[in-house]
Amino acid sequence: MRTETPSPLATIAASLRRERDRAGISLTALARRANIAKSTLSQLESGTGNPSVETLWALAVALDVPFSRLVEPAAPAVRIVRAGTGTRIHSDHAAFAATLLSAGPAHVRRDLYLLELEPGAVRDAEAHIAGVEHLVVTSGRLRTGPVAEPAELGPGDYIAFPADEPHRYEALEPATRAVLVMEHH
Repeated sequence: MRTETPSPLATIAASLRRERDRAGISLTALARRANIAKSTLSQLESGTGNPSVETLWALAVALDVPFSRLVEPAAPAVRIVRAGTGTRIHSDHAAFAATLLSAGPAHVRRDLYLLELEPGAVRDAEAHIAGVEHLVVTSGRLRTGPVAEPAELGPGDYIAFPADEPHRYEALEPATRAVLVMEHH
């Protein structure tokens, strides 16, 4: 028996309501903590709007939950994500898209993403939940890591850096792709 996967916006809406209720805070308080407009949060909780990576990260940090908890629908026992079919979340500031491939269960605290980047604007990421970002470049070239100490990487190169300090992602070639594992502490 096959079940319908909810739309990405429906998943985000339900997750935001669930996590806000769990935290016991009002819509106004969460919007203030995340430094976003209350109307934006209200739209997201009602399943409308077009959230960016930055908005969802700000909400995850304000709720003290991994980013994946806001975008990942409940997963069946066997799950296949075909190339190009996962839920892509885009940046407002750079040619950067992240596709959550797998969220770790609560006791595992890790998420797996496919990143797609294009040269141009740099994707600066604020510090977020403590942990380590593990990244392997699969194609193209990328400058990434802590803002104070970025490294240039090519296909097959690996980097690990703290997630709870500002970091960046910058594509140095078109069609740069990487696999990112977020390990939360």
